[in-house]
Amino acid sequence: MNTELLKVSIRQNAIFMPGPVEVQTETPEFYDTTATLVANCAKLGFSFSEPLLAAINKATPSKKLAVLQVLKEITNVGKNWTPLVKKWNIPTGESIVDHFITFFANALHSKKGTTLACGHLIPDNTFPLDRYNGCPYCGTPFEFEKLEYSAGTNKLKVLELWSETDLQNHFKGLLESSVALDATQIDSLKIMLAHYPIPAEVNIAIKETTMVVIDAYVDQKESEKAGAFFKTPTDILRYLWYKNTGFLQIIEPKTIINRLSKNSTNIHAKLDKSSVAKFKAVADLKLKFTRPECRQYAQWINNLPMDIQAQCENMHPKRNMWVRVIRALRLAEYSKKPGFNNLKELLDVFYNEKYEVWQAKVNHFRLKNDAQNTFHLLKQRPGLFARSLFSSMLWFGKDVTLAHFREIMHTLPPRLIYTLNMYAEIYFDKKATRSVKPLGGANKKITANPLVELFDDAELADMQKMVKGLSLEVIKRRFEQEENTNKTIYIDQGLFNIPMAIGDRSETVQDLPSALMGTVFPVEGDTVRLFMQWGEGLPAQHLDMDLSCRISYDGKSDYCSYSSLTIRGCKHSGDIQRIPALVGTAEYIDINVEELAKAGAGYAMFTCNAYSNGEIIPNLLVGWMNSKYPMKITKNGVAYEPSAVQHQIRITQGLSKGMVFGILDIQKREIIWLEMSFAGQVIQGLDTKGVEAFLHKLKAKLKIGDLLRLKAEVQGLQETSDSALADEVYDLKWATDIGEVNAVLLE
Repeated sequence: MNTELLKVSIRQNAIFMPGPVEVQTETPEFYDTTATLVANCAKLGFSFSEPLLAAINKATPSKKLAVLQVLKEITNVGKNWTPLVKKWNIPTGESIVDHFITFFANALHSKKGTTLACGHLIPDNTFPLDRYNGCPYCGTPFEFEKLEYSAGTNKLKVLELWSETDLQNHFKGLLESSVALDATQIDSLKIMLAHYPIPAEVNIAIKETTMVVIDAYVDQKESEKAGAFFKTPTDILRYLWYKNTGFLQIIEPKTIINRLSKNSTNIHAKLDKSSVAKFKAVADLKLKFTRPECRQYAQWINNLPMDIQAQCENMHPKRNMWVRVIRALRLAEYSKKPGFNNLKELLDVFYNEKYEVWQAKVNHFRLKNDAQNTFHLLKQRPGLFARSLFSSMLWFGKDVTLAHFREIMHTLPPRLIYTLNMYAEIYFDKKATRSVKPLGGANKKITANPLVELFDDAELADMQKMVKGLSLEVIKRRFEQEENTNKTIYIDQGLFNIPMAIGDRSETVQDLPSALMGTVFPVEGDTVRLFMQWGEGLPAQHLDMDLSCRISYDGKSDYCSYSSLTIRGCKHSGDIQRIPALVGTAEYIDINVEELAKAGAGYAMFTCNAYSNGEIIPNLLVGWMNSKYPMKITKNGVAYEPSAVQHQIRITQGLSKGMVFGILDIQKREIIWLEMSFAGQVIQGLDTKGVEAFLHKLKAKLKIGDLLRLKAEVQGLQETSDSALADEVYDLKWATDIGEVNAVLLE
């Protein structure tokens, strides 16, 4: 059994069983190995549907063992989960005074106290050493406890049966997705590309997806097939940069260099390594290619079907990068060789700037306030017209702008129509603060377009109404054009909490059943437990990652972090600054929801950040546990319960110094899953106004349930609460299939 394909299916709340799927006609006899597997999986927080249980029962013991091993791997039970403090739910009483006394005792080489394995002397009457698994002064762990887990009373995640057909349908759905894939979906796509051929006549709509497919063909030494996917020079630049940096979007060198440099700044001037990081980043981004690689890129560019003038215009926005690339690939040399005539002409036109830039003409007519010529150009490129619709309404007026937009709106993909509907309210609001994330940067908040000040509130409200009305008109028309003979529809209530996957997308991998950013998770018990694990497989070193929580009250804030281990309603397991060799380490925070609610707290923001120089390290695992029943903490402080994990993410790559990964609405008792980067070395660097703007943006997104209800209204479907009686069933399982969701709502 292929374990990588198993991981892909588990992300979709299923288990892939290869081979034909047989329908059970009689009650099967369950083997002892099946019963053992079910019991062990229950300890990890999983159970099986009846079809899956029947299929697993027929599987060989080796396949059953493979299923268990994969579930153990993704639930991380093999990692070290021992924190710094034993029984950390009981405060140790340590204070800043203990740290000062210990500092001077070590600086003056005092001998009154206990010397630990790290070399630090802990003076008498300071830290209670019997309460620590390591050094309380430098945060180095020495003692480790093996994780013991058992079947409890937590709600189990029910896994469904996936056949070969289901897996390949998921594969095709990812390839044909009408929206950009998140990091989890990209990772799943890469796994399946290594095991399955690309289906015939597949229509790949997203550039990032195309890059992954091209890379798969290149790895298989099928460069000609890869070359067929390149349509523009920017496609080739995107692939080249992806191979050089690992980023599927074109993040300019200066952005990466500045980001890495900022990540290595330190609040302590003597520890600042920003100059070293900048020098290293410049060296790492230097372009180096072998002769065969240069020739391959030259052939790809030479074979592009696009007109030479259009190619040069396409290259213009990244002109500085292209100059570097042309030199690194020795394209001038190859342009002189026989058979590279197109390349030769391209370089001549590009270097001598014998081409016009469409955007420059748009800007020219816009500045002259020439609406007729501006809209004539914009209608040539409907996607760019849609992206500039709001600003054009403020510049030229809503009536003339929307009159021109109506002529081309039927040619736009649904994702752009949905985007206009979602963000109109935020854009046309004088007081609104918008959240944006530049490529390679951290989330930022920006104020409203200055031009909104020219309009009164009634006019801005009318603009919002007109845009939403126009977008709903397009959406309804699409539903009206579908032939539907069904009479009833079932919509799971959970779908009204799941946003459409448009715009913001996660850059982290979710190995457990995945969720879209903005998904709301209910809190069942009185405690939410945050966890963070990092450093597995790395040598012992100073690598300080911090888990923190910000509690928001009316007009004030409180912080639970390494500097404040115990505050009202929150307890931290201790600050680990140095990781042990190979096994990694962990931190926890317990949030008492009931206590914070009584204190009048509004929100709790979950964050992790790199206190060490640099960004959050790859393979860092962060998430939260939520249980209706009390969660245990062992004598040594281990508090990880795999069956209680509600959501977790794994860092794979990025430039983030800090990240908000969830917000607990204390009064509503629900957690909003989000992923918002920030630039702070500590949680106090988090801009809470930016978080509020990001939340506003997420809440503005159309929910899957709302769109399905609109579909039911337009097509005359009667909504029923019983899925067994419905002609069309849309449940949470359906929502995990990107292909099915796109087919109903986006295609």
